[in-house]
This record gives sequence, structure tokens and C-alpha cells, in this order.
Amino acid sequence: MRGARSGRWPPIRLLQLNAFVSILDRFAMPPMLIAIATDLGVPLASVVQAAGAYFLAYGLSQPVWGLVWNALGRVRTMRLALLVAGAAALAAAAAWNPLVLGLARGVGGAFFGAAYPAGIIYVGDTVPPARRQRELTRLMVGVACGTALASVGAGVVAQLLSWRLVFVVTGLAALALAVPLRSLPEPPTTRTGGHPVVPLLAVARSRAAVFLLGLAFVEGGVLVGVLTLLPSAVEAAGAPPALAGGVTALYGVFVLVFAGPAGRLSRHVHPSRLIAVGATAAVAACLLFSLSRTAAAAVAVTLLLGLAWTFMHSSLQAWATEVLPAARATVVSLFAGALFCGSALAAVAVADLADAGRFGTIFASATLVAVPLGVVAVWGRARWQRAA
Repeated sequence: MRGARSGRWPPIRLLQLNAFVSILDRFAMPPMLIAIATDLGVPLASVVQAAGAYFLAYGLSQPVWGLVWNALGRVRTMRLALLVAGAAALAAAAAWNPLVLGLARGVGGAFFGAAYPAGIIYVGDTVPPARRQRELTRLMVGVACGTALASVGAGVVAQLLSWRLVFVVTGLAALALAVPLRSLPEPPTTRTGGHPVVPLLAVARSRAAVFLLGLAFVEGGVLVGVLTLLPSAVEAAGAPPALAGGVTALYGVFVLVFAGPAGRLSRHVHPSRLIAVGATAAVAACLLFSLSRTAAAAVAVTLLLGLAWTFMHSSLQAWATEVLPAARATVVSLFAGALFCGSALAAVAVADLADAGRFGTIFASATLVAVPLGVVAVWGRARWQRAA
């Protein structure tokens, strides 16, 4: 994929832009939760649940997208998803209550749920396994930039202007990106053949695939769940929204910093060891934030979460492209679905605690979950490698 060109843009650049826009929309809402609740005159729990609708729809839509990717192709599906998701973001900007906001964000989550995972599948279809994790970490440039801009920009815009403007920006960006993506070459695909249900059955029969999906579900509750609540926790501790968003933006910076080393190490270090490093960072992040939600502590937490994401999540993500090559699109879609269903369930489960300001309890619970997650993930990845 490195040398291939699509018009004026190399494929990796288009995929990075796709990741950037998708992540920009995904992380735009967390820094604005309190601002939205104040503007709409509703409890914070209502807005947290509206945010959870995005992740739930993102996750539940994945089995459908696995079928659509195989039928329409990766690129056409990506473009269609961006068009509908862009329209949904514009609808969210006009929402007048949590129900309408939740519905609009749900549609946005469902369709953005086809955009970024399609880029992962594209890499899996076009890059040999030996270089695949390195290329996937290059996608994290878009992830990091989108996270950083959303985290700091959304908080500042919500504080100085209006949270509605943020969704206008993400919506227009998605609509605009659908145009240059026309030049992205459609990759060859591998299929299990026959009925569309066949890939799902293949995944269900694969113990390794089912095990990996379980890891993704728990990881979503820990990593994505903690990051979603981080700006609200910092703001509840007394920081203004702009500062809370700015601290969270450092997560994107740290993902960008760690992406390069993670990609280089993936060529020489066994994935289970990379997962061990990331899991240790995740445990440390949750534990630290359970003890302190000051801005200084949050900076350290974002560093640790960035390390966890680039080392643990990228390793699990690369595993998803390898575990069942003939059903790669289905595995990757279900992996993304499990990740965001886990985060959505976590958001709903802790909504009342967040509304009561009991963030210490939330992050202490995340610590207790992160420990077995890391142990089981390291063991499973090492065992699968030996069995292969």
C-alpha cells in the first residue's frame, strides 16, 4: 500500500483522513457533556446516555456492515457511511432535547461505524501480515489528530460559542471527505463464499475469534469508557471546560508520539509483550484517576491511556485482521462492534454515578476490570501464536 497512489493522494493519506474525521466526531461529544446538559436544562446522566447511544449504535451496526462491506466493497461503503453520518451530525447540531440528540448521535454512530473499520479492513486486504501492524499504527496518526482536535477544540468552542457548532463542523467534514475517497482503489477481497451468513458462522466456530471479541468488549468498557468520562471528571473537579478538553487533547498527542515506536517494535517484539506493556499502562491510568482527578493527574492518565491504546489495542486490532483471513471483514466489524458495545454498556452502567460526581468509584471499578483484561489478553495472544 505504501507505493500505491490514488489520484493525488496515496491510499494511506486518505485512510488517515478517514480516521481523522471519524475520530473527530467520536470524541467531540465527551468534552461537551456538561455544556450540553446545561444548555438543554437536563441532568448530566441524560446527556451521558445520549453519548452512550452513539457507541451502542456503533457497536450493534457492525454485523450489518460486515455484510455490506463484502457486497458493496470497502470504498463505496466508506463513502456512503460518511455521507449519512455527516447528515446525522448536522441533525445533532439542531437537537432540542436529549431524545433527539440521542437519536441523531445513534444514527451517526451507526454510520461512522462503517468508516474507520473499513480503513482497517483495507489495510488488512492490501498489506502483508509482516507489515500490517506497522501500517495500522500509521492510521493512528489520523486517530491521534482527530482525538486531540476534538478534545481541545470541542471544549473551547462549546465554552466560547456553542456546542452545536462542533457538530456542524464534523458533519461538513464527513460530507466533504466522501468526494476525494472516490479515487481510492477498491482492494481485492477474500470471502468464505456462499450465503452472507457463512462468514458469521465461520467466526462463531472459531474459538480464537470469539475469544478476541470478548477481549474487545471488555477493552471498550475500560479504555474507551474511561476516556469518554475523563473530561467530565476533570471538569467536575473544578477545571473549566476548555482546560478539561485541553488535557484530554493530550491523549491524541501521546497516541501520535507512541504510534511510531509501537509500529517499529511490532516488527521485532512478540505481540503478547506489546499487549503486556499496554495493559500495565491501562491499569496504572485507571488506578491513578481513581485517586485524583486534578488536571495534573489527568495529564499522566492521558499519557498512560495513549500508551495503552497504541500498544494493547493496536496489537489486538492487528490480531483481528489475522485470526480468520477468509472472513476478515466480518471479524473486524465484530471486533469494532464488541469494542463499542462494551463502551456503551459501561456508559449506561455508570451514568448515575457520573451524575452524582462519584468518579473515584467509577475509575476504581475500571481498575479492577483492567487487571484480568490484561492478564487474559497476554495469555491468549501468546497461546494463539504457538497454536498457529
